[in-house]
Amino acid sequence: MRVQVRDVKLFFDVEGTKFRPVGAEMQEVPTLLLLHGGPGFDHSEFKLGFSQLTDIAQVVYLDLRANGRSDSGTKDHWNLITWADDVRAFCDALEIEKPIVLGHSFGGIVAMFYATRHPAHPHKLILASTSLHPIGERSYSMFEKLGGRRARAAAVDFWTCPGRDTLKRYNELCLPLYSQRRLPDGFYSRAIRNPEMRLVFVEDELAAAGMMKHLTQVVCPTLVLAGENDPITPVADAQEIVDALPSRLVQFERFENAGHHLFWDRSEYFFERVRKFITSLPLVS
Repeated sequence: MRVQVRDVKLFFDVEGTKFRPVGAEMQEVPTLLLLHGGPGFDHSEFKLGFSQLTDIAQVVYLDLRANGRSDSGTKDHWNLITWADDVRAFCDALEIEKPIVLGHSFGGIVAMFYATRHPAHPHKLILASTSLHPIGERSYSMFEKLGGRRARAAAVDFWTCPGRDTLKRYNELCLPLYSQRRLPDGFYSRAIRNPEMRLVFVEDELAAAGMMKHLTQVVCPTLVLAGENDPITPVADAQEIVDALPSRLVQFERFENAGHHLFWDRSEYFFERVRKFITSLPLVS
C-alpha cells in the first residue's frame, strides 16, 4: 500500500488489527512502527520475525523516502531531517497516534531525529544497533578483530572513499561480518534497493548536526539495544547514546555473541526484550 506523505507517496505494510474484540468491547493495541536500515534498503529485513509481535501490537512496516517501494522525491530531500519529518507526516496521514517507533541502524538515526524534532509524538522509542557517530576507528578495529587486516583495509577504503570499486570489496569482505550467524538466503537479494542511495551517506550530517546534545529533548521511554560484536554501529556508540538520554527514561541491553542484526543473531532474546518493553507501563515522571 502507498499513501501520500507531503510531496511523495510512501509504501507501507500492516500486520495485525488496531482494535480487537475482547468480550463485549473492542480493545485497542499499540502501533509498532518499524524503520529499516540503509540508506537504500527496505522493510523486508523485518519480515524475518516481527510478525510474532502482532498478538500485542499492530505492526506497521514503512519504506522511507527514496528507499524500497516508496517514491524517491528530489535528491535535495535525501537527508535526515526530511526522513524524520516524513515519519511524523506518515503517522498523521494514517491517524497513528502515539506510536512505538523501532529504528534499526540507519532507521535508528532517523528515529532519534524524529523523537527530538517531535518529542510529544512517540509513545516509546526502540533504538536497535544504531549510532550517532560517523564511521571511524571503533568500526575499523572491530572489522579487523572479526575479519583481519584485509577487512579493516576494505572498510577504511569504502568509508573514506565511497565508490563502486570500494563498495564491491566492502561487500565481499565486510558485509558478511555484520552478523554472527549466517543471514538467511535472500536477506539482501529480496530487498528492493535504490542503487543511487547505496552511495548516499549521512556521515557529514552526523558530524554537523551535534545530535547527541539534543537527545535530552527525548521525553518518552527509550530502549537501546546493541551487539557486543557489531562492527558497523559499535556498542560503545550505543553507550554514548544511553549516556546522553534522560537517565530516568532509558533502558540499555548489550547482547553477547551478536553483531548488527540482533533480531537474527539473538532472535529469541531480542523479541523477548522488545515484547517486555512494549507491554510495560510507561515510567511516571
